[in-house]
Amino acid sequence: MRGTYEIRGGLRMRRRYLVMLLAAFLVSGRPTAAGETSGLPLPRFVSLRSDEVNLRTGPGQRYPIDWTYTRKDLPVEVIAEFDAWRKIRDWQGTEGWVHQSMLSGRRMMVVIGRARSLRGSDSDSAEPVAIVEPGVLGRLLRCPRNRDFCRVDIRGIQGWLRRDEIWGVYKGEWIE
Repeated sequence: MRGTYEIRGGLRMRRRYLVMLLAAFLVSGRPTAAGETSGLPLPRFVSLRSDEVNLRTGPGQRYPIDWTYTRKDLPVEVIAEFDAWRKIRDWQGTEGWVHQSMLSGRRMMVVIGRARSLRGSDSDSAEPVAIVEPGVLGRLLRCPRNRDFCRVDIRGIQGWLRRDEIWGVYKGEWIE
C-alpha cells in the first residue's frame, strides 16, 4: 500500500509541475488583457499611419509577414496587445499583428455595403451632397451621442452618413 501512495504522490507532484509550467507558458506567451500594455481600452479603432504596413502572424519581427497594407488611413480595430505589438482586425475581418508605430489615433471610417448618400445634415430626408462607393475612406469628424449619423469628411467634402453605412465607429460610441 505504501508503494501505491508514493506513486500517486509522485503523479500528483508531476501534475502540479505540469500545471505550473503550462500556466507560466500561457502567461508569458499570450497577448495582454485590456489596457495592460498601453492603458487604452480594448477593442478600439485606430488607423494605419503609413502607405506600407506589414501584417504579421504574431507579435514580433520574427513572425512572417502575412499581408502588406498599402492604404494609409485605413481604419482598423485593435483587439489585443503584446508589448509594442497590436493585434488588429480590418473591415473585411482580416486579423494579424502590427507594430504600434504603424498605427495612428486618427479616427477614420470606410463605407460598407453599397453606394451611399452623403447627406447635408443628420437626417434620412436631407439632400445628398455626394454619392460614395463601398470601400471609400473618410475621416470621422463627429458622431453625436444618441444619434444614428456621423459627420465625415471624404476628400474635402463634408456630410453625414448613418453609422450602419460605415465601419470605424461602435454603435453606442460618440465622438465630439
